Amino acid sequence: MIKTLAKNIKGFVKESVLTPFFMILEVVVETIIPFLMSSMIDDGINKGDMQHILITGGYMGALALTGLFAGMMGGIYGAKASAGFARNLRRSMFANIQSFSFANIDRYSTAGLVTRMTTDVTNLQNAYQMLLRMCFRAPVSLICAMTMTFIINARLACIYFIATILLSVVLAFIMKATYKYFSQVFEKYDELNASVQENVTSIRVVKAFVREKHEVGKFRKAADNVYRLFVKAENAMVTVSPIMMVTSYASIILVSWFGANMIVSSELTTGELTSMLTYCMNILMNLLMVAMVFVMLTMSIASGKRVAGVLNEKSTLANPENPVYEVKDGSIEFDNVSFSYNTKAEKPILNDINLKIKSGETIGIIGGTGSSKTSLVNLIARLYDVTEGSVKVGGKDVRDYDIETLRDKVSVVLQSNVLFSGTILDNLRWGNENATEEECVNACKLACADAFIESFPDKYNTKIEQGGTNVSGGQKQRLCIARALLKNPKILILDDSTSAVDTATDASIRKAFSENIPDTTKLIISQRVSSVSHADKIIVMDDGEISAVGTHEELIKNSPIYNEIYVAQTSGNGDFDAKGEL
Repeated sequence: MIKTLAKNIKGFVKESVLTPFFMILEVVVETIIPFLMSSMIDDGINKGDMQHILITGGYMGALALTGLFAGMMGGIYGAKASAGFARNLRRSMFANIQSFSFANIDRYSTAGLVTRMTTDVTNLQNAYQMLLRMCFRAPVSLICAMTMTFIINARLACIYFIATILLSVVLAFIMKATYKYFSQVFEKYDELNASVQENVTSIRVVKAFVREKHEVGKFRKAADNVYRLFVKAENAMVTVSPIMMVTSYASIILVSWFGANMIVSSELTTGELTSMLTYCMNILMNLLMVAMVFVMLTMSIASGKRVAGVLNEKSTLANPENPVYEVKDGSIEFDNVSFSYNTKAEKPILNDINLKIKSGETIGIIGGTGSSKTSLVNLIARLYDVTEGSVKVGGKDVRDYDIETLRDKVSVVLQSNVLFSGTILDNLRWGNENATEEECVNACKLACADAFIESFPDKYNTKIEQGGTNVSGGQKQRLCIARALLKNPKILILDDSTSAVDTATDASIRKAFSENIPDTTKLIISQRVSSVSHADKIIVMDDGEISAVGTHEELIKNSPIYNEIYVAQTSGNGDFDAKGEL
């Protein structure tokens, strides 16, 4: 974990070195000042030597200004180092998340990743600043002050030494007790963020079903869980301050008592006793600082493990050693393919799939919910890797291609249509960032999106709100299809991507594809028979296996499942949803 996090200090090494340097300089100055104070009292004030008082006072003033400068510079460089460290962590995490395969993403919740990039990184930022400043300052100051007390009077210094040991043992027990609570609290933060994210993204559904009170109750429960864990941790920490104060007062009383007796017996001077008491507060306050550093480090260890987990996560998909950078054509072949999302699953999601599709063919895929239609097409673009067998595109195993090259030529319009903040043109150019406006318009005409875009006042410069909330579901689907077409793919996969458009528009899109992109292999997943009936071949999926393959006419005769779907839909009973069910 430490090695992983330390890599992100890059670019701020100078600040990370200068911060402890200035903090140690400040400590050295603070350590010398009480020693000079002792000399001023004993050799200046008690003896009435004004010259000694002025010279010593001058030295003390210069040292105080040096300490002030060192403290300021330590704070400035510490802030730069910690903020830079946090910036690098967020950049590294986000960059690594972009490299994740779908399998990697499935291991984390969206809320969990957000918590790691916000709360967890902020904890690490604060901990790093304290590490550079207090973790160097407090121990060094403690050691220097303790050394000076032993130089002044070893017998009295033993009181501080014993107090330090006792406090260290108590703090160690407290830190151990609080660590488990801080480890749990960030998991509850995930639940809290998940509640907020789900509510905000689905606020229209919440209001439509008048579920505001339910959502408030769910969020309150998540917030209460975080509250309870923090209270438990703070209850364990609350004893630190009273123990510190009792130890401080006890040490001062003991040093004052024994020091006074030593002054009477001429074993100690007044100045030395004053210095001892000054060092007493220095030692005990530094112990308190160390305690607070440990509290922050305890929290940051839990956060550090979570952040390092994301940084160390390696994509389950990787380019081969010598990748292929050209996709010959849009032919597809499944050879004894089996696939599971979890390798330990008892039954595969896809089982023994054998299929050949010629370049330029239009293939319909139909089946009930859970029949693994989407899982089948996800293997073509190598969004997942097969568990057994192989998937070939253009005559080559998809694992032999450069991933970017393959996905540029296998364009997928997923079930969940997502648009991003920006103009319609901005969204379309996700398919091809160098596309001209003319190319964007042509793609939209193929997707039957041009007409509604032209009805907007700003046309193609119309702003799309976050998530595409200012366009309808059908409009969003057509924009996503146009975006996919701009990639000029050899294979186009539409995963239930026309479900929100009317049948007439659906038919227009199919006709446009047939006339304008005849060489592109088209795979259309749909619940509607009308959307796939024109296909060269239709694949009927059932429970992760291919139940039947054929034309519309052949399947009506030979496939009971397809025939049942056809009869149900043409008789007006609705769309097929699951095997044998409507």
